[in-house]
Amino acid sequence: MSAVQANVNEVLDKTEHSTISLSEEPPSIKPSGSRLLILVERKDDWADYLPSESLMLAQDYLEHSDDFPHRTQVINLCRNYKYLGQGYYCSLLAEARGHKVFPSVRTVSELARKALYGVGLNDLQRTLERALANHPYGETEAFTLSLYFGKASIEPLQEIGRQLFEAFPCPILLVEFRRGESWQIAGIKAGALHKLRDEQQHVFADALDAFNRRTWRQPASKRVARYDLAILHDPDEALPPSNPEALQRFIAAGEQLGIDVELIEKKDYARLAEFDAVFIRETTRVDDHTYRFAKKAESEGLVVIDDPSSILRCTNKVYLADLLKRRGLGMPATEILYKDRPQELENAGRRLGFPLVLKIPDGCFSRGVIKVADAQALATVAQELFEHSVLLLAQEYCYTEYDWRVGVLNGEALYACRYFMSKGHWQIYNHKALPGEINGMCEAVPIEQAPPAVVQLAVQTARLIGDGLYGVDLKQAGDRVLVIEVNDNPNLDAGIEDAVLGDELYRRVLQAFTQRLELKHRGQAW
Repeated sequence: MSAVQANVNEVLDKTEHSTISLSEEPPSIKPSGSRLLILVERKDDWADYLPSESLMLAQDYLEHSDDFPHRTQVINLCRNYKYLGQGYYCSLLAEARGHKVFPSVRTVSELARKALYGVGLNDLQRTLERALANHPYGETEAFTLSLYFGKASIEPLQEIGRQLFEAFPCPILLVEFRRGESWQIAGIKAGALHKLRDEQQHVFADALDAFNRRTWRQPASKRVARYDLAILHDPDEALPPSNPEALQRFIAAGEQLGIDVELIEKKDYARLAEFDAVFIRETTRVDDHTYRFAKKAESEGLVVIDDPSSILRCTNKVYLADLLKRRGLGMPATEILYKDRPQELENAGRRLGFPLVLKIPDGCFSRGVIKVADAQALATVAQELFEHSVLLLAQEYCYTEYDWRVGVLNGEALYACRYFMSKGHWQIYNHKALPGEINGMCEAVPIEQAPPAVVQLAVQTARLIGDGLYGVDLKQAGDRVLVIEVNDNPNLDAGIEDAVLGDELYRRVLQAFTQRLELKHRGQAW
């Protein structure tokens, strides 16, 4: 293995980094100008290579959120990237820390479902046919191609490999090809370092070297926008982000602004290319069609709110907790609990005090958020929730009569509301309540009359997430202002959030689309 060892270490020697080693004790991390980090789950995963100062165990990276230099590149070589697993959280928190990570959470999510990654394959068919026309693989019915940072071992497929890596930047990709009437890409999934054979390790080392010497291009926008806006909604959703009257007001506002607004549903996925922009007014999740719509819209060059990155970031509370902690912004005292460290539950309870709030990272509408009264309840509830995620959040309990919700659009405050707790309950939503009592009352407040500290913190937080439309939930307790959650598709309901601005609320949202569309017409990035 000496050739592989030498090649990899040549790469690492050329990269500025401070001393990091795989050891039994967590490493001491010292800031420097820039750094390359290579994350592995186990020491044995790098056993065929010489020890390197750039290596770090994934668990150590998850637990050390401070003292990384701003320019840090992370190559995540965890054994898998399954949703809410260790590899997934390494990529998620790398993005929260401002690190450039491969693969990104978006790539991980897309590779998990063909419905998502299939969006990026539409333009590869002709290239594939040409590449395999006169190749020995043309006599077979199926084969799997391994790609290492986009490098293919089969030269005629190198262009395919490059394009696939641009679409799905993942260190190791396994691409399955099948032939029917024509050659098709039947599946794509992430590969694992510890499963590479000897000859594959040499190719991986060469590809790692090449990857650290070049910059890959981002896919170009595919179309010029017009002024047709699709609003994705579900008429049967129990708690939609916009009620039917609000949707009609968007349509009316669009007529005034020269935007054709059309309501679409899940069944209209194939029609997305007909529009210039998409506004998602349906509760978003990473693992359902709402994210697929956002990704498809973005890949077609449409203006989209909620954009895929915002969905990924807002639907996981671990990301927000790490982001707020690193920026020193107000939030409840928070601890991350790890499935493989149950002995730390008691210490977390002692530090936070009881009652405390236990949260599953991707819960929404108060689901997966449980108040526990004592250490025994903490252990019981944590065991149940760990069946769904390897990480949980424990937060101090801070009761207030109402939460503030500040809507932020394009980095500016749009509206403010007081959301009162559900009757006889400690949360805004009580899913066990009788119909009509599930959620508490809401009171819209002019932005200028909302507490300045609340508005300021909401705007600061939203800008860290992106430039879309967000609803930042906060609590004000005495002189403390705390961020509880950021929603990527906040409620815009007629009679509630629009109580102060009226129709102007809908116009401002649509004007944000118009502004972005005009910039696209002029060839400028938003």
